[in-house]
Amino acid sequence: MFTGIIETMAQISQISQDGTNVHFDLTCPIQSELTVDQSVSHNGVCLTVVAVSPKSYRVTAVQETLQKTNLGDWRVGDQVNIERCMPADGRFDGHIVQGHVDQVGTVTQMVDKGGSWEFDFVYDPSMGNITVEKGSICVNGTSLTCFNTKAGGFSVAIIPYTYEHTVFHRLALGDRVNLEFDVVGKYIQRILKGYQA
Repeated sequence: MFTGIIETMAQISQISQDGTNVHFDLTCPIQSELTVDQSVSHNGVCLTVVAVSPKSYRVTAVQETLQKTNLGDWRVGDQVNIERCMPADGRFDGHIVQGHVDQVGTVTQMVDKGGSWEFDFVYDPSMGNITVEKGSICVNGTSLTCFNTKAGGFSVAIIPYTYEHTVFHRLALGDRVNLEFDVVGKYIQRILKGYQA
């Protein structure tokens, strides 16, 4: 389990195909602390560390992950948000984040508010995901609060610290982002709607 509080950023140093899987080699300030079999959130996607070397570490994405996230957009040199699992004795600073991306969204607007930034996102509402005004959302692994919520869209406000220490400062109009909707809301929605054929 994660909290959506980004620990650092990693840079993609190599991408290699292995059948339908894709291996990503990355470098980051905490790579010496990573271990094989450790779960680490990469832009909100929970990936298992499969190899560690003095210069980099490797994670592997299977076809299901590649289809439901923006990992297929990643290129060598890109930076991604990194968060290790929450320690059992740690503070719960964000919200419950599983690292299981529900769908991708798209950046439609970025506004410099002179002390913060406002980002607008759209997503396909036919997949049944919802946001709630002042509720939680996870964008590229970052725990944020939604506003201007509507079917298929929402806004978030980004403070300078978050802007500088996450990949938000690298986002551009039209970029695809990983979205994980609030787990409590997903369970409530499933209870109310039930399973559809």
